[in-house]
Amino acid sequence: MSRQNSASESTIRPKSERPLDVVVFGATGFTGTLVAEYFAANVPLSQVRWTIAGRNLDKLMSLRARLSTIAPEVADVTPIVASSDDRQALEDMARSTKVVLTTVGPYAIHGEPLVAACVTHGTDYVDITGEPDFWGGIIERYHERAILSGSLVVPCCGFDSIPHDLGAMFCAQQLIDRGSGPIHIDGYVAAKGTASGGTWQSLVRYLGKLREARNKPRTGGRKSKGNKPRGIHFSEAIGRWVTPMPTIDPLVVRRSAKLSPHAFGESFSYHHYLQTKNLRQLVALLAGVGSVTALAQLAVTRRLLLRLRPSGEGPNRAQRERNWFKVTFVGTRGHERVVTEVRGGDPGYGETSKMLAESALTLVHARDELPLQGGVATTAAALGTHLLKRLQAAGITFEVVQ
Repeated sequence: MSRQNSASESTIRPKSERPLDVVVFGATGFTGTLVAEYFAANVPLSQVRWTIAGRNLDKLMSLRARLSTIAPEVADVTPIVASSDDRQALEDMARSTKVVLTTVGPYAIHGEPLVAACVTHGTDYVDITGEPDFWGGIIERYHERAILSGSLVVPCCGFDSIPHDLGAMFCAQQLIDRGSGPIHIDGYVAAKGTASGGTWQSLVRYLGKLREARNKPRTGGRKSKGNKPRGIHFSEAIGRWVTPMPTIDPLVVRRSAKLSPHAFGESFSYHHYLQTKNLRQLVALLAGVGSVTALAQLAVTRRLLLRLRPSGEGPNRAQRERNWFKVTFVGTRGHERVVTEVRGGDPGYGETSKMLAESALTLVHARDELPLQGGVATTAAALGTHLLKRLQAAGITFEVVQ
């Protein structure tokens, strides 16, 4: 794509002249409110100039009042009114800030206009998508443009896919100076969580396109014979029954390895599995997922599934406090072997809001030190150890266990 079709440095407002550091877009939604609360509790306005944004001014003002009970200074912020289908409002928002953080999904429906606005104005962007079609599409359409404009577009900054992406990087780094040959990592996910309405909406739409997606070439990841995981099996490495997870996470990890071979090693490969307590639990889980997948293929039953849990709903605080996740990584290189873990609390909301906020803050505090300065990237490739250290300080565990 020629420079004439993208923003040039002369038309991009210098970041030093922008009045804001971070805009939390979608702040009145379920996850967006959790992110805004995290900012109010942890990010003084004297250090980071942030505000909230959404399409309904009354809801934004109500949220601002609630946030001011956490941090009184928030009463002075000016909310931004913008909608995902209002191009001019998105353009104005993007050029007013260094980073836009968005929770407005499903991203395949609502996400691309904001990506376009951020890339046009050289603004950094983070989201919590787990939608492969959206992710692959913005890589194809915006990666080169983002490099030209100096915009870092970093999708998948929630449970999809930070624990897996940074976790695989952390495991690979334990093997970089040990052994010889390619590094291979198996990731095993265990979690207890509750889906919000927005997550349910994205999942049903993703499952409805699963057959179509299987026939499309995968974007961004390495293609190699070692990338096909084993089917359902008992893993001796962790002592559990496991099954491959057809999520975006292994695609993200492989793109990270492509963008940052120095961090993952050459000829890196990765397999991604869900672990269960026993075979009975695994069979029940697969039966449930299979039923929802089958129903999602037909328009009439897909609409019924979407009505089961509307966007904007989610688990309450007590439910979230009972949730947790653990991802175990088994890495090998020649005769060397290492086992690492990433652990945290509520994966879908409590920790996802923290991960998204800290991703945006990494772009504010460490921007000039990051290994990439533009493009559609991944958390491991773009934010790397800077983000990992921030997450460790915020209570998410990354550790070597064997």
